[in-house]
Amino acid sequence: MADDPESHYRAHLFTKDAHNRAIQLLKQHLTPEQREQFEKRGHFYVSGGDSGRLYRIRHGAQMNVEQLDRSGKRIRVLCFMPKGGLAAGDVMLAQKVALELFETEALQIANTMPTLEAFLG
Repeated sequence: MADDPESHYRAHLFTKDAHNRAIQLLKQHLTPEQREQFEKRGHFYVSGGDSGRLYRIRHGAQMNVEQLDRSGKRIRVLCFMPKGGLAAGDVMLAQKVALELFETEALQIANTMPTLEAFLG
């Protein structure tokens, strides 16, 4: 996973067809509950494979993963993605797989930012 500004730019150049195919691939790999969440709210929840922590992946390709506390409140925002310019659906699928199968490694490379809510308590 990398934070390459050039790949962020290339991600915006995808055709609508490529974007749609990436979203369809993502949906094929979501559970029925995750698919419903994504279609209704534009995000879905993932349980970390190592810790069981709860994460919310929002539609997007950067700064779109949120770690939640037990009550569902955001405690920090994470930014990690695969190398290369990929459509948002492909990035979200990679983030889902990384958190489910390689959570510890994903967190080690992720850029993190605490939320305003975390500061305010």
